[in-house]
Amino acid sequence: MIRTLVTLPGDGVGPEVVREALKVLDTVAEAYGHDFEILEKPVGGAAIDATGTPLPGDTLAACRDADAVLLGAIGGPKWADPTATVRPEQGLLGLREGLGLYVNLRPVRLPPVLIDASPLRPERIEGTDLMVVRELTGGIYFGERQEANDDGVAFDTMRYSKAEVERIAHVAFRLAGGRRKLVSSVDKSNVLASSRLWRHTVTEVADAYPEIELEHVLVDAAAMHLLRRAPEFDVLLTANLFGDILSDEASMLTGSLGMLPSASLGDGRIGVYEPVHGSAPDIEGRGIANPIGTILSAALLLRHSLGLEQEAATVERAVDRVLEAGHRTADLADESQTPIGTAEMGDRIAGAVREAVA
Repeated sequence: MIRTLVTLPGDGVGPEVVREALKVLDTVAEAYGHDFEILEKPVGGAAIDATGTPLPGDTLAACRDADAVLLGAIGGPKWADPTATVRPEQGLLGLREGLGLYVNLRPVRLPPVLIDASPLRPERIEGTDLMVVRELTGGIYFGERQEANDDGVAFDTMRYSKAEVERIAHVAFRLAGGRRKLVSSVDKSNVLASSRLWRHTVTEVADAYPEIELEHVLVDAAAMHLLRRAPEFDVLLTANLFGDILSDEASMLTGSLGMLPSASLGDGRIGVYEPVHGSAPDIEGRGIANPIGTILSAALLLRHSLGLEQEAATVERAVDRVLEAGHRTADLADESQTPIGTAEMGDRIAGAVREAVA
C-alpha cells in the first residue's frame, strides 16, 4: 500500500529538520517494507514569497488528499510585521481549520539520560512523562478581534462553546485511560467566563469516565507546578492559548525546545505533525538545529495517521539509544561534550532504526 505524505518544510530551519525526519522515515519504509510517496509543498513565508499567500490552494488540496502532513516551521524576520495583512502564521491557522484539526497533542517525556540537560534540579523533574492536550481551533486565537484603532484600543476575544470543550475533553479522558488515569484541566475560572464554561463542561464530561481522576488547576498555578512537580502530571487539558504557553514552558523539562514533537488531529486519520519549536532564523543554514523534535513528530505520524505502532516505537527507541550513546546537538551539549550537527544526528537515528530492525 502506498501512503502519501505531504511535507511542508516552511521557513528558517524547517527544511533542515524536515530533511532529517524524512531520512528516518525512508529508513522505516525500507526496514519494514512500506511505500511512502512524498510530496513537498510551500507554506508560510516561503509560500508568500512564491505565491503571495501563506497557504496556496494547491498546498491545502494536497494535504486534504494525503494520509498525513509533516511540517517544519514557519515565519521569520522577513515577514515579522504584525500589521501586515498577509503573515506566515495565517498559513498554519488556515491549515488547521481547512483540515478540521482541533486537537493538539504535545507529549513531554524526559529521557533519563537528559536529566542534567535541564536547567531544573533533577529531583524536580525525574520521571516526567506528560501529555498536553491543547484545544486548537477555538479560544482567543479565533475569537473576534480588533487591531488598534484611532483611540489606541485593540482587543482579542476568548470564546468557547460547550460543544468545543466537550469534544476536546473526551480526547483527554480517552488518552488518560491508556496512561496513568489522571486529567488535570487547566483554566482561569476565577476570572474568565469562558473558563467557567470550560470547568463546568469538563466536570460534566468526567462523569462518563469514572475510572479517571479529574483535577482542576488554575493556569498560573499550573505554570508553577510544572516547575515544582512535573512528574505528578499525566494529561494536561488546556484551552488554545494556555496550552501554547504551558507546552513551551514544559520544553525546559527536557532541556530544549528542540526535543518536543506535536500532532494536530481531527476526527479522521489525517494529521499535521510538527516540532514545537519555531523557525529559529538565528541558526538557519548553520546545520546545528536539533532535528529530534521533528523526528519524534514523524513517529507520532506513524502512530496516529498510519496506524504503525511498532514502527513509531522503533523510532522513539532509536532516539533514546542515540542520546544514551552520548550524542548531542548544540542545544543539549554541555561543556564536556562535542556537539554534532543536524545531519549527523539524523544519520545516527536512522542508523539506530536500521540496527533495531536488522
